[in-house]
Amino acid sequence: MTKYGMVIDLKRCIGCDTCTVACRAEHATSKGILFNRVFKFEVGKYPHSKLGFLPVTCMHCGKPECEKQCPTGATTRRKDGIVIVDAEKCMGCQYCVVTCPYSTRYYLEEIKNYVKGEETPYEKKGKKKHKKGAVEKCDFCLRRIEKGLQPACVTSCVASARYFGDLDDSNSEVSKLIALRRGYTLNPELGTEPAVYYLPDY
Repeated sequence: MTKYGMVIDLKRCIGCDTCTVACRAEHATSKGILFNRVFKFEVGKYPHSKLGFLPVTCMHCGKPECEKQCPTGATTRRKDGIVIVDAEKCMGCQYCVVTCPYSTRYYLEEIKNYVKGEETPYEKKGKKKHKKGAVEKCDFCLRRIEKGLQPACVTSCVASARYFGDLDDSNSEVSKLIALRRGYTLNPELGTEPAVYYLPDY
């Protein structure tokens, strides 16, 4: 059985936000909604300090707290490990938003254009992908995966810092990278078993 997951190499990430922009373009998300974010912070002390980067997206947890708390069954974890939201079932209670320990879920209260008073043809077409009053999030670009493609953030990464594949296949690139580079997940003590791994920046 395939279990999809992602590996992000912090040694290669340059904090360019290309993944953020590519994700926006792929999903036509409303202004203020970012399925991919890159946190920037300072490491060390002057004059030996440097910038550090931490890309964060939905962790597609093996034991998702969001699924457990959803009262309508709108949030589900597929057999391949991808956690999805059925907008038609979502009642907008936002329990999942509050309980997500990684703050990667968004409540779409209203669809906002990027330029006030203007709506591009792309934004007009993109509105059809979203439902006001529902929660939305990263789905590993499910439509692309079903076509045999990689997620948009992976193919667009200029530093080749992102990898996507089958975590249950010991011979897959992601599995080998995790084993070779001691990949780790964020907040493992929470017991959610994230499917997004990070490779240390050393």
